[in-house]
Amino acid sequence: MKINNIGSMGVNPYKRNLEKNTAVQKSQTKEDKVEISSKAIDLQASNEMTKARQEKVQAIKTQLESGNYTIDPKAIAKGLLNFYKK
Repeated sequence: MKINNIGSMGVNPYKRNLEKNTAVQKSQTKEDKVEISSKAIDLQASNEMTKARQEKVQAIKTQLESGNYTIDPKAIAKGLLNFYKK
């Protein structure tokens, strides 16, 4: 007995389901959103903080370029201990 593909029109239900799932996934793409609090905006706007930081960064850069930058391991350890004790 031989079975023919009578009435089969090339319809693949699995392929149709796969196409439907990919269409749903494309429509559900989410976007990332970042919100900055008003306090953070105020901190960014304060010129005193940025000037002091820029001066400190510039001093460190010049020390690095000249090869005179030294790291105090005791101060780093003390800072870490204070941070984790709080």
